[in-house]
Amino acid sequence: MINTRHLMTLTLDVPSSVDLGQTPRGGRKIAHISGGRFVGDRLQGQVHAAPGGDWLLLRSDSVLTLDVRITLETDDHALIFMSYQGMRHGPADVIERLNRGERVDSEAYYFRMAPVFETGHERYSWLNRVLAVATGSREPSGPVYQVYEVL
Repeated sequence: MINTRHLMTLTLDVPSSVDLGQTPRGGRKIAHISGGRFVGDRLQGQVHAAPGGDWLLLRSDSVLTLDVRITLETDDHALIFMSYQGMRHGPADVIERLNRGERVDSEAYYFRMAPVFETGHERYSWLNRVLAVATGSREPSGPVYQVYEVL
C-alpha cells in the first residue's frame, strides 16, 4: 500500500500555446504558463513570473503527454524548481469539451502526473527528497492539481 499526504493545491494560468504541428512523435504544442498559485500546509506562494511552460505531445493513441517546468516562489521568497511528466486522456467527447474550454467533471477523464522538486533554500530542502504524485482537472484558465507527497 502507498501512503500519501497532501502537499499542495497548484493552480496554473495557461493563457496561450504555440502549435508546432505534426511531428514524427505526434501533434506538438508548447503552452505558456504565465502564473498561478500553490497552497498547502507546509508551503504556499505564487508561480514565479520566470519563463515556464508545458511541452505537450498528442500521441497517435489520443493520449496527451505533458512535460512541464515551472518555478514556485513561496510567500517567504524561496525559489523552488518544479518539473513533472504526466498524461491526460479520456472519451473523445469529453476531451473535445475540454479542448473547447468547457468545465468537465474530472472523474470523466484521466489526468495524472509525477512532480519532482529542486531547491537550494534550506527551509524547503526536504522537497529535494520527496517523490510526489498528483491528480489534475482542466479549468478554462488552466489546470488545477492536487499534489501529494508519497510517504
